[in-house]
Amino acid sequence: MTSPTYELSQRFYFEAAHSLDREIDAEPSRRIHGHTYHAEVALAGAPSPRSGMITDLGEFRRELERVREALDHRFLDEVEGIGPATLENLCAYIYDQLKDTLPALSQVAIERPASGDKCVLRRSSV
Repeated sequence: MTSPTYELSQRFYFEAAHSLDREIDAEPSRRIHGHTYHAEVALAGAPSPRSGMITDLGEFRRELERVREALDHRFLDEVEGIGPATLENLCAYIYDQLKDTLPALSQVAIERPASGDKCVLRRSSV
């Protein structure tokens, strides 16, 4: 019998502006505009036999705050490492910022609830 896998997640939000070169709805997207972004980051694995946790929630929250600080109230076009500030690139940026300090990182989701947009990046199990 295989041991169970647990998923632990935390959410945070940030306010940020960007511009985007698109083909559809191009003109409004090219102008600087802002969104409220909601992020959810998940860790997956088996709890440590010693602590009973996948990771300490204090460390998890500290790492998420570090990333939130890099994004909150920023012009995303100027944040190094994002590229065009698409939902996909924001997921990848957050993943890249956390993968070394949170080895159980399994998923990053970014959502803009006001417009109904959401993107999820899942780590491949391969």
